[in-house]
Amino acid sequence: MKNTVNENTVNENTVEKSTTVGNAALPVITATHVSKNFLTDNGEDLTVLKDLSLTLHEGEIVAILGRSGAGKSTFLRILAGLVPPSEGKVEYRGTPLSGPNPGVAMVFQTFALMPWLTVESNVELGLQARGVGRKARKEAALQAIDSIGLDGFESAYPKELSGGMRQRVGIARALVLKPDALFMDEPFSALDVLTAENLRQEVLKLWSDGSGSLRSILIVTHNIEEAVQMADRVVVLGSHPGHVIADVPITLPRPRDKHAAAFESTVDSLYAILTGKADASQGEQQKQALSGLQQMFADSSQGNRTLPDATPGGLAGLLEIVAEYPDGVDLADLASALTFEVDDLFPLLDAGALLGMLDVKEGHVRLTSLGREWNDADILDSKTIFARIAMSHVPLVRSIDRTLRQSKNGKVRGDLIVDLLRGKHTDEVAQQQFRIAVEWGRYGELFDYDSDDDTLSLDEGGQ
Repeated sequence: MKNTVNENTVNENTVEKSTTVGNAALPVITATHVSKNFLTDNGEDLTVLKDLSLTLHEGEIVAILGRSGAGKSTFLRILAGLVPPSEGKVEYRGTPLSGPNPGVAMVFQTFALMPWLTVESNVELGLQARGVGRKARKEAALQAIDSIGLDGFESAYPKELSGGMRQRVGIARALVLKPDALFMDEPFSALDVLTAENLRQEVLKLWSDGSGSLRSILIVTHNIEEAVQMADRVVVLGSHPGHVIADVPITLPRPRDKHAAAFESTVDSLYAILTGKADASQGEQQKQALSGLQQMFADSSQGNRTLPDATPGGLAGLLEIVAEYPDGVDLADLASALTFEVDDLFPLLDAGALLGMLDVKEGHVRLTSLGREWNDADILDSKTIFARIAMSHVPLVRSIDRTLRQSKNGKVRGDLIVDLLRGKHTDEVAQQQFRIAVEWGRYGELFDYDSDDDTLSLDEGGQ
């Protein structure tokens, strides 16, 4: 059994009392067919998660990996019992949740410390809420503080600590509760590279030291290397709405060498899974033969697709880097060379794939002939080439251009485009898609946009 605070000083509602020997063999967490819908400000029903199932076993580290907007944090909060699912159920040790999960403690990306409390008082908060006596909670808090390497800072306030030290306080505050499962929501993303790496190793040591103070971990991340380094299993989520696209066991021996061929191969395979959806979407988009705004929105499958949020300038910068590798480059190496998180690269990669400038397969990216043509062109020619590619590969840009050409005065109100986009998207996404299409069209000198008058017009000096 796990270590507990002295029973004589612990309230009857603590986790230690609620977890019995009889149900210890059951999975810690079981989620079955979980979906989540939210009502937007304009009354629309937005599906964030759809039909997710997941099991967290005793002694296991599971990473939930996905792009921004995949609903990772929402799913974690549902598993923690902080947000109820719209459909499906979550069980802790076989018992359905009807409120906060009694076997879980959470560590947040933003540290979530009380600035007016000392380190020791912050760590004691959870125990105090559970009715643990002052002497026992002080003893437990000091032990947790020492275990995470903060001995000597008990009386310090959060403002006196670095980011890494603040996150150590957050971890100690979670560990002092002796949870069955530690939930971590992007816990290292706000830290510098070296501090984040050090904390990952500290958490892994606490998990593997055999003391029983840290049993199972569920970590949300968009960092693929972090997922491979820490997890026994990586659950990959697709987006819009969030859904499971892969459940990948990580069988590499510990400690894991990030430079080993097997580690790099595993990273590449996860990159391939995350980019595979974008490749399929691109192929379908290129098959569309649309001629005009109304026809585009009459096709429901086309109307649901979205343009990646990437600028032509950012895409040009990425192509310039990839062009330095004649045979292409692994996405993990590219992200490392640019010191970017993978989430920062995905919109640019998706844009390059959509426009036929990048070939992204199995975690590897290279320039296509179109991409090399655009990359090698001078400034004026690059605009002409981009316009040609956008007209060929992007139905929304093509439809706006054709609508303007069919208009008697060569103009159309932006609200018209946004309203039509709202037929297939939320208001926020419709506005975003309009903004991206305008930016791409302007760069290619296909059309211009006057935000004061909300008017799109053909670029008379352009194509």
